[in-house]
Amino acid sequence: MADQVPRELWTPSRRGILKAGFGLGAVAAVSPLMSACSIKGDDSSSGSSKKLAIGFVSPITGPAAGFGEPDAYVLSLARKAFADGLTIGGTKYDVEVIDKDGQSDPQRGAQVANDLINSDNIDLMLTTSTPETVNPVSDACEAAGVPCISTVVPWEAWYFGRGGTPDNDKAFQYTYHFCFGTEQFYNAYTTMWPQVPTNNKVGVMWPNDADGNAIRENLGPLLEKAGYTIVDPGAYTDGTNDYSSQIAQFKKENCEIFNTFPIPPDFATFWQQAAQQGYVPKIAQIAKTGLFPSQVESLGAIGEGLASGAYWTPTFPYKSSLTGISSADLSTGYQDQSGKQWTQQLGASMAVFDAGAAALQAAKDPKDKKAVADAIAASTSLCGRLPCNVT
Repeated sequence: MADQVPRELWTPSRRGILKAGFGLGAVAAVSPLMSACSIKGDDSSSGSSKKLAIGFVSPITGPAAGFGEPDAYVLSLARKAFADGLTIGGTKYDVEVIDKDGQSDPQRGAQVANDLINSDNIDLMLTTSTPETVNPVSDACEAAGVPCISTVVPWEAWYFGRGGTPDNDKAFQYTYHFCFGTEQFYNAYTTMWPQVPTNNKVGVMWPNDADGNAIRENLGPLLEKAGYTIVDPGAYTDGTNDYSSQIAQFKKENCEIFNTFPIPPDFATFWQQAAQQGYVPKIAQIAKTGLFPSQVESLGAIGEGLASGAYWTPTFPYKSSLTGISSADLSTGYQDQSGKQWTQQLGASMAVFDAGAAALQAAKDPKDKKAVADAIAASTSLCGRLPCNVT
């Protein structure tokens, strides 16, 4: 029974959660996720072509804009792959992808999601990157009965952050999520941190938002069980501009490890103040920011030496089931077109399109929203060799 398992170790059995490890991404975990799914059209189709509309919401602007940097390139690849349409059950469907900027803002995310649902009449929603975008989009889809697949939010922040509970196995019927969780952060941190001798005191800056609350409730206890002392000044409000009291506490407690899950502008403010006030931990482990070259470069010299997790890299030995593009070629193509360094979000954004295409293929009728949702939950081809828990 779920209520007999510690929450930090609990995995839902039917939650619309497609759990992947740290190796996330179409070209990262999507190949194992979608390896059994064919996306190419069927030349034997007949009759008039129908249309499928796919909505896509990500943070192109706002505090989390770093996540949206490669999305224009990924969208171009997805649209090219869909150009000849999909043939499902002998019927040919034209496919339109309609993208919207959630602006890193929950209210805006909900608004554009409802626009896609009510005005564009989408058949499937795809969304990615941070609870501020993904959670309100998922909520709008759940309320409207529109199937939705999301990624790049720790699954606890997505599930518990939307009001899900361990004792309700039918909390969500239309919204599905694949991503790492706090257990993967724990595994990564407890593998990395022992490589640097420290006093095992961890100063944490976990905000009062969906990510911060999930991390505090789930990751904190795991780290304590592993022998780390957590020094937590308490949840802070996103947008705080003075971290002097937290820095003073970390210095007083001699926290040689620092961990945080902030929105990017907040970390920049904190880290600049920490440097000014002489707080220099041996390990600075950050997530949600510092994941992309542009974020680190913006910090200048104080951006050197920061530790972060990678959920996709060009060396991952997978390829996209939708486009056929390998991890290496996805990276090279983006760098050639944009003139920028590759970013790990490339794989994750491609992943959600692989998942969406596979879901439509798996449904008996891709125009039937309940059938698409049921196909996501029931199809083992959407899970491959990963622990999906969508029975």
